[in-house]
Amino acid sequence: MHKFFYATKDATINSGSNVIDGTDFKDKNTGQDEILEIKKVFYDKSFKYPTRALVQFDTTEVQTFLTDNNIASNQYSASLRLWETGGTSGLSETYNVAAFPISENWEEGVGKELDEPKTTEGVSWNYKSNNPTAGEVSWTTKGGTYILNDKVIQSFSLESPDINMNVTSIVKEWLDGTNDNYGFILMLSGSTAEPNQTYETDSGSFEDLKFFSRQTNTIYPPKLEIKWDDTVPATGDTTGSLIELDVSGNTENSLYPLHFKEAYKEKEIVKFRFGARKRYIDKTFSSSIQTVSGSFIPHGSGSYSIIDMATNESVVPFSSYTTMSCDSTSNYFMQDLDTFEPNRAYKIIVKVKHNDNQTIIYDNDFEFILRI
Repeated sequence: MHKFFYATKDATINSGSNVIDGTDFKDKNTGQDEILEIKKVFYDKSFKYPTRALVQFDTTEVQTFLTDNNIASNQYSASLRLWETGGTSGLSETYNVAAFPISENWEEGVGKELDEPKTTEGVSWNYKSNNPTAGEVSWTTKGGTYILNDKVIQSFSLESPDINMNVTSIVKEWLDGTNDNYGFILMLSGSTAEPNQTYETDSGSFEDLKFFSRQTNTIYPPKLEIKWDDTVPATGDTTGSLIELDVSGNTENSLYPLHFKEAYKEKEIVKFRFGARKRYIDKTFSSSIQTVSGSFIPHGSGSYSIIDMATNESVVPFSSYTTMSCDSTSNYFMQDLDTFEPNRAYKIIVKVKHNDNQTIIYDNDFEFILRI
């Protein structure tokens, strides 16, 4: 199953200044902006400065969910998900983005990128907080203080710049109390992250990455994705009187939804059921009515994906965490719809692997609408 948690705060911090009038950006706050930026800024073909992004999630909420669902620390995987805005251009063919756990508390702030004059209340390159009451509170290290040895890196090579980064090790250290959770700092993998390199500050490559922030009005705010295998195998007495579906590759099969509704509520945890059978009944001579026996997809052969129909975005992609379960009624999977975007249409795609290495995709209008 997949469970998503939204960011509770985020911001871009900027190490430069306005190349025209010299306005310093090191104390500038962008905590309410719709965009997070990780980039190298160039002017007149000359490198000027980098920016970094901060994002934090409520790990108390994550821990409560894991505890309530009896999910042990060795059973889940955690991924940091950020979506690029579609305006990213001029990227190098290959580059790395690094994420580190932040080691000091920070305030999101009230500013936006285009504020004129700039807003300084909140986090910035120089300050982890700045407010009228407490004044400026500096980072121990300018640019954000973080735990150097706990970095996670995602490498890109001629591919979508969306971030889908395995941060399980960092999240587990937050949840077991090894480190306090102050969120992630993301940067181009360079001199600060790896002292023998100067990637973040050199002029030999050009990166300008823009991601949707939590203030976006789209379906793409930053998310922490928790995945675990909740499969109930189709073995032994689990399947009852169901017959194993022929997945030799020599039989044409049919897949159909059971007890499917046109709409669900966003807080529901739904058991989506799918029946299976041979598409065509073998022709035989009989004086009685021939019935079609229900079948089950053999364990490990069936998996599912959930797609946002408006964007064709794979909300829940096929993976080792989307294997279908089975009981005496049918194959099924569980899905918590909380944190899916409401008032949108989704469809389910089922994939069945055959023994002859065929993969059959069932995309037969298994669609539903999520309501508030």
